[in-house]
Amino acid sequence: MMKKTSFNWSDEVEPHKLRTKTIIKEHPEIRALIGRNPYTFLIILFCVGLQIALAGVLQNQAWWWSALAAYFIGAFACHTLFICIHECSHNLVFKNKTSNVVSSILANLPLIFPSAVSFTKYHMKHHSYQGVEELDADMPNRWEAKLINNSTAGKAVWLLFYPIFQALRPMRLKEINLFDTWTVINIAVQVIFAVAIVSLFGWTALLYLTLSFFFSVGLHPLGARWVQEHFLTHGDHQETKSYYGRLNVVNLNVGFHNEHHDFPSVPWNKLPQLKAIADDHYESLGYHTSYTRLLFQFLFNREISVYSRTARSNRGGAKKAPGTTAPVMSYSETAN
Repeated sequence: MMKKTSFNWSDEVEPHKLRTKTIIKEHPEIRALIGRNPYTFLIILFCVGLQIALAGVLQNQAWWWSALAAYFIGAFACHTLFICIHECSHNLVFKNKTSNVVSSILANLPLIFPSAVSFTKYHMKHHSYQGVEELDADMPNRWEAKLINNSTAGKAVWLLFYPIFQALRPMRLKEINLFDTWTVINIAVQVIFAVAIVSLFGWTALLYLTLSFFFSVGLHPLGARWVQEHFLTHGDHQETKSYYGRLNVVNLNVGFHNEHHDFPSVPWNKLPQLKAIADDHYESLGYHTSYTRLLFQFLFNREISVYSRTARSNRGGAKKAPGTTAPVMSYSETAN
């Protein structure tokens, strides 16, 4: 087996815009699904309250109780909050943009690290320029992929510290102003919250919240979501894959990722309806049904590495892949 040394470079545009046009032409009734779901705010309040309450309960317990609670309870609450921040970034909770920003900052509280405002900025670029390194923060850094590659231990470390790797990516992005008034507010609110947690409940409570956050996006079945969304896991060139497993009930249908990229203005609660209407376009696509199975597949399958991503340059226009002298082949060419 030859180790990958680069991403899968494509000269084709990201795949979603064309499919969106086709689906909306065939199923115009999908337009009725576009809108907002203000009840998402109640989910934010519940999960934030749950995490604060558990932090209080665990304040006098041994640290390993915090670790267990974080893995089996806190990780799920934090992942749901992350999805709520995602919904706010698309203005799918309230009509008013400021209300969505404030809601995302509220949802950010138990996640400890200030990320809600910055996430909104780079996530919009991810939708518009999927796979373009200088604009898509979801793409791993080249040094990141080279460092980890397909090593089982390396991939485990990569998932365990995924928030740190992800936090380093925005520094390479262009056309994004990472700091503004809302970013400063986000940081200040998180600092005040962390100080309040330590003052009220002690350092064990802060440990619980921090571990909950890392498990929610890291070395945990939930962390397989990052592999599910855009990794080339089926031995093909399909760069976005959905997840249709039971955890969608807990995690607000985040698994319906092709559907979300095709119609980012449809809120989480209506994504299953979207798939049902346009299933003739989604049933033939590769998908996942188990995050646990995918986690082990990612860790132990040496054919999958951090390089298993589709990258494009020049915003999808034809361009030579870095380090080559020949133009990048399109999907149809590489398949022949």
